[in-house]
Amino acid sequence: MLDELEKSGLGWFWASDAAGKLTYISAAIAERLDVPLTDLLGQPLTGIFTAAEREGRAKSLSLMLGAHKAFTGMAVRAARRPDGPVLRLAGQPVFTSGDRFAGFRGTGADITDEFYREEETARLARFDSLTGLSNRHRMAHQIETTLTAFKAARRNCAVMMLDLDRFKHVNDTLGHAAGDELLKQVAARLTRAIDRECEIGRLGGDEFQVLLPDIDDRGELGELAAKIIAMLRQPYSLEEGRCVIGASVGIAIAPHDGVNHEEIVRAADLALYAAKNGGRGQYRFFSGELENETIFRRRLEQHLGEALSEEQLFLRFEPIVNGATQTVQAVEAHVCWNHAERGIIDEEEFVQIVEGSSLIGEVGMWAINEACRRAADWPDSVRIAVNVPVALFLSETFVEQVSEALSDTGLAANRLELEISEAVFFGDTAVVDRTLASLFKIGVRMTLDEFGSGYSSLAYLRRAPFDSIKIDQKLLAEVERHDSRELGLVRAIVALAGALEMDTIANGIESAPMLALLSECGVRYLQGPIFSEPVDQDMIAQEIAGGTWKIEPGSNRTRRARRRTVFRKIQVIHDDYAYEVTLRNLSRTGALIQGLADVPKGTQFVVDLGGGQLAVATVTRSSGDTQGLEFEQSLVDDGSGGLCTRNRVSPYALASAGAPLAALAPGSYQGMMGGLIDQSGAPKFGYAHSARID
Repeated sequence: MLDELEKSGLGWFWASDAAGKLTYISAAIAERLDVPLTDLLGQPLTGIFTAAEREGRAKSLSLMLGAHKAFTGMAVRAARRPDGPVLRLAGQPVFTSGDRFAGFRGTGADITDEFYREEETARLARFDSLTGLSNRHRMAHQIETTLTAFKAARRNCAVMMLDLDRFKHVNDTLGHAAGDELLKQVAARLTRAIDRECEIGRLGGDEFQVLLPDIDDRGELGELAAKIIAMLRQPYSLEEGRCVIGASVGIAIAPHDGVNHEEIVRAADLALYAAKNGGRGQYRFFSGELENETIFRRRLEQHLGEALSEEQLFLRFEPIVNGATQTVQAVEAHVCWNHAERGIIDEEEFVQIVEGSSLIGEVGMWAINEACRRAADWPDSVRIAVNVPVALFLSETFVEQVSEALSDTGLAANRLELEISEAVFFGDTAVVDRTLASLFKIGVRMTLDEFGSGYSSLAYLRRAPFDSIKIDQKLLAEVERHDSRELGLVRAIVALAGALEMDTIANGIESAPMLALLSECGVRYLQGPIFSEPVDQDMIAQEIAGGTWKIEPGSNRTRRARRRTVFRKIQVIHDDYAYEVTLRNLSRTGALIQGLADVPKGTQFVVDLGGGQLAVATVTRSSGDTQGLEFEQSLVDDGSGGLCTRNRVSPYALASAGAPLAALAPGSYQGMMGGLIDQSGAPKFGYAHSARID
């Protein structure tokens, strides 16, 4: 009966002596392990079997045997075959009449299938089944445990939140299978991009998260974020077709931006939201002001309907110049907002606000109506170009509304130029083709906008009666940085447009070298700061009053800086005394401050830029109440066009000074709880009367 039981596989047996050497083992086990029975007998049990690990955790067989106590459920593999079957061993110690240990007697069972099922179940509970990255639950656990351990050890760590740009378009047009394959490739690139210890997870959909221990240098983090964004926006080859997406990244650092899981993830989320609102395809660090900025932006979105009904919106017009004659052939209309509290919200910021609003279609149609009304008073030689939101283009009444706008204002159809994004082609094919055909029948001009942004396909040009192609501004930026390869793409687009009897337009041109390159390539129409920033209606009326409007490119013209918080009150610290001054300008290497009198050259200050950002600086020039400072360590990009210090005051240092451990306050260093400036000494410098701070 014993022989039959062993052969059936229902029960296997083994025995060892007091030294742990195998004295008996069922032949069926040896056969299952594919090891001759004679090679097993007389060998130490610990040399024959090794514990089967799961997630790095395994019981020690030698400890179990050395304890001389009964054990069950010990999962083992053959030491010779680590990829072989998994057995479950149970053992009972045997003692002689004198209580002397004599060895073990035990049983075994093949649990290979069960072991791997449990292993897969455990893996799925911690890892994303599609990409193999950590899942949301595991990432939350890893962040929480890391922050707890690092708090005790006073170590830093960073959390990145990533969101893919334009992923939904790929999913909707190429199908979910293509979307899944794209996510796998994104996961692989993300893993390759980060060449340091980290934990990468997919939280679901197109959202990813990265935990980076022992780093708080925002210069390094910014470079890593830029590298990730650059790698993820390279073209993807899928079975269903080729596509290009982008990524936005939000970054938060513990303990500066939060000391527990909830705080740090919320900070990274706010930074990601700011990065997406800033134009996508960029990174952003968390700062204390972001929460107010986010709340205010959402409030602006809610007030957009009021802006439409109360006529708070207005247009600015950017000239589009014929490169050969330097005459203005058209102007592009940009929507701005005269907000009651905020003041003028310019075209760049307005686009970011309206992009996520349900009213984007209504705003787009308002812009078309207003543009037609304004252009009706201009000479026939000047066209008006208006950007068409995708939602508006795909609406059932769009063509009818365009016809009414032309009829109501008396504007000739061929003077209205609609700029249509490639994204419209991801809508219903029948609707898109019908709308394009109807617009062509009306007689309006059509421009394929942002050509070269990633979706570009010859199929669009074959299907649609476009009059011109507008080359994507990001491609032109790459031309300026890298020149050769991207410039070849521009030449190819110009040649393609010429073959199809279409014009080409390039915008965002700032430099004379870029203008020369584009002119050499044969781009017909040009726009950008080198010719003119967007201007108001009065300026347009004044310029076209003489009939022909000519603009010569100006080498000294550059795009105006985005309005950042630069002209503001800050503190500078000298000899443990903090002075409040006005920061007039800021660069990577220095700053200009105003407000102190009689400050000699060579004086050293610690410049407090707020939120724990301290920069050591030396006065290199001083004139009256104004001083020029040179930083000891250069500032770095903050991801949104501004500058920040690489490192910040550590909350651990503040905690050592008596403050509770908490995220840094958004204000000044002195104003932080536990700030180290006591103002007990006499100030060395006085305030200048002309710039005294009340």
